[in-house]
Amino acid sequence: MRVLGIDPGIAITGYGLVEDRAGDLEALAYGDIRTPAGDPLPLRLRQLYEAICSLIRSYRPDVAAVERVFFGRNVTTAFAVGQARGVTLLALAQAEIPVYEYTPADVKQALVGYGSAPKAQIQAMVRMLLRLPEVPRPDDVADALAVAICHLNHARLSAIL
Repeated sequence: MRVLGIDPGIAITGYGLVEDRAGDLEALAYGDIRTPAGDPLPLRLRQLYEAICSLIRSYRPDVAAVERVFFGRNVTTAFAVGQARGVTLLALAQAEIPVYEYTPADVKQALVGYGSAPKAQIQAMVRMLLRLPEVPRPDDVADALAVAICHLNHARLSAIL
């Protein structure tokens, strides 16, 4: 199974394509999509949408795993992230890619068994599970890979049960 993990954001959206090959996880591609801070929001959203569509065409994922983020403090940031999530979900829906959403606590629980694990521990686990030479940067990329791994772990458990 090939999973496109996405950590949506308006400034930086992390992505990671992870494939399960008979229980062995492999990172096929990962990186980030950046939109210029000075551009108007509609243009930034279009740029993000087009980049996600391009990733879908290039890598043909079986499913997508998207981080579901909750904000309590900064309403402006929450709206912008929500809009980035919206265009991401639209691109995936138009491509008929099944979408699964996971909270940061879900991801932490799936990777290290503790829903309040520190970010550094999650990043180290991503590096180890995917046999990467270093932790992917920026954090959004490691988070996208982590959400893809989370989905693969959930899919394995569902297949057993």
